[in-house]
Formats: sequence, C-alpha cells, structure tokens
Amino acid sequence: ILVASIADGTGKTAVTLALARLAQERGRSVGYMKPKGTRLQSSAGKTLDRDPMLARELLGLEAEIHQLEPVVYSPTFVDGAIRGQEEPDELGGVVEEQFRTLADDADLMLVEGGGDWTTGGIVDLTDADVADRLDASVLLVATYGTGEDLDSVLAAAEAFGDRLAGVLFNDVSDAAFDELESEAVPFLDRRGIPVFGVLPHDRDLAGVTVDDLAAELGANVAVEGDGDAHVERFLVGAMGGDAALRYFRRTKDAAVVTGGDRPEIVTAALEAPGVNAVVLTGGRHARRTRLGTAETRGVPVLLAAGDTLSVIERAESVLDTGRARDEGTVDRMRDLLHDHADIDAILGDDGTEADSDE
Repeated sequence: ILVASIADGTGKTAVTLALARLAQERGRSVGYMKPKGTRLQSSAGKTLDRDPMLARELLGLEAEIHQLEPVVYSPTFVDGAIRGQEEPDELGGVVEEQFRTLADDADLMLVEGGGDWTTGGIVDLTDADVADRLDASVLLVATYGTGEDLDSVLAAAEAFGDRLAGVLFNDVSDAAFDELESEAVPFLDRRGIPVFGVLPHDRDLAGVTVDDLAAELGANVAVEGDGDAHVERFLVGAMGGDAALRYFRRTKDAAVVTGGDRPEIVTAALEAPGVNAVVLTGGRHARRTRLGTAETRGVPVLLAAGDTLSVIERAESVLDTGRARDEGTVDRMRDLLHDHADIDAILGDDGTEADSDE
C-alpha cells in the first residue's frame, strides 16, 4: 500500500506508521519504505530523511536506512537531475530492488510517498510512477476546507487511475466536517472514489510545541515558560500597540514574531491570552521589563537569528512540513484511525482490492 498525499503537511507519515502499527496488532509482519527522502536534516549532501529513522525505531525494523530511503531527494539531487546527472530508469530500478529485498520478510509493505504526490516528476518517480513500479494500491491522504479542495483530489485520482484504493481525509475542522460527510463524500462516491475515513481536527496533532519550534529555528530561549504549549499559527507584529492588541486577542495558539526593538508589540503580545510564545528577530533582546512580564505570565520568549520575514518563512515551514513527529503522534493517529476510518478496507482485511500483491 502506497500512502500518498495531496500536499505537504497532511499527516501522511503519521497515517503510514499508524497503519503499520494497526497491521502489526492484527498479527501481520510489516515492512516500510519511503523511496524518496524529502524530510531532510540538511539541504545538501548525503543527508537522511527523518521519517524512515522514526519508522525503523517504532516498527522494530532491522533494515538499513539506505534500503528504506533509496533516493535522497535533496536540493543537491534535484539540481543534478535537472542537469542530466541522474538516470530515471536506473533510479527506478534501485527503488524496485530495495523494495523486493524489504518485501521478502513482510506480509504487508507500507510505502510512504514523498512530499505531495507529484514530487519526483523530474526523474519519473512521482507517487503514481512508484505505484506502477511496485504494483501497489494507493491510499490518498487529503485535507478539506471547501469544495474547491476536491479539484486536487480528482486530479490525483485521475493520475493514479485504478491503483487508487480510496481517500482518507485528515485534520478536518468542525466547520467543514458536516459538509464533507454530507456532500463531498457522496460526490466522490458517485465519481467512483471511495472515502475510507474522515478524521477530525485534533489539537494534540496540530501545530508544533514551543520547545520544538525553538529547536527547529535554532533559537535561544530568553525566557522559559510552557515549552509544551502548542503553536498553530504565526502573527507578525507590524502595527501599532493598540491595533496589535486587538489583533492578537482575536486568535489562539499563536506565536508573535516581531523585532526586539518593538517593545509595544511585545507588551501587546504578552497581554493577549491566545499568544503562547513571542519570537524576537534581528538578534535583539526586548527590554528587561518586558522579559520580566513574560516570566511572570509564563510566556516563553525566543531569540531567532535573521529578519522578521525570514524567520516567519522558516517558522511556517515547520508547520507545513509537520516536523514535530514522534511516537506520541503516531499513537494518537492510530486511535483516530481506529475510531474514524475503515481499517479493514484500507489494509485489505475485508477482501477488497486494497490487498494487492505487495
């Protein structure tokens, strides 16, 4: 089963590993592979994707990382492929060879797609290409906000063709949940696209903790606070103090990013109940009085290198790529799948086409 995704940050890794655990609970020996390593620890050189390392740990796999991740899809690799330094057929052959080796010891292979399903097109290794090479059925993970999101689902369904077993919607907000189940799911069913489940938004899986954010940004902690608090959005402090306070008070689970030379913004952020952290840019500390207020209120203050725009871009990428993954994330996803998805259909335990020859 190849688990593909409409876009980055849909929870594909958590879904893949949670399904693997559910299959193990059913007595099946499970293998894992991510043909294209995209969640890299650095942007150049021979670097490793964090997802296969997590999979090896959580699933008790003995395979080497180069088997679990045969293609390191780094910017360096992409640049070389564009210059003609990579041979698509040769890369595809390597993926097939490593897959066969891993599959020898498994009843079921879970193959994780890379980024979104189109990633790898420059070397003929989109998720659709990989599914064809490995003779895999496909589970497509998608999000839903409005009906327009179905355009992407239909485009992916056309690319996967008969290999698409079904769709799993993840992280669906309360506001969109009823519309998705009452209108969108029947629409897809009429188009011959099964929906295996609709997973609700879960706060434990949303955003990133303040501690994880600090680690990903390489930020120094100027004021300790609740490092386990969640951050689901970032606000830029670029207006006056009064306007900023009104703005900040309308949100929750936010981090305010602003220059250390904007004391009025820091003050407004610390007065807003929905702000869980303040990130100061430009290498400047806020005034000691503001830091004292942060300490009193238990709001962490982080010092990040770079200007406000670059820090915001880096912070948003942390959310977009879903970097805060661990065993707790996978366990929670396992519970959501158990409660809100047709596991028998996904794993092929009900005799459906999802049980292919992988």
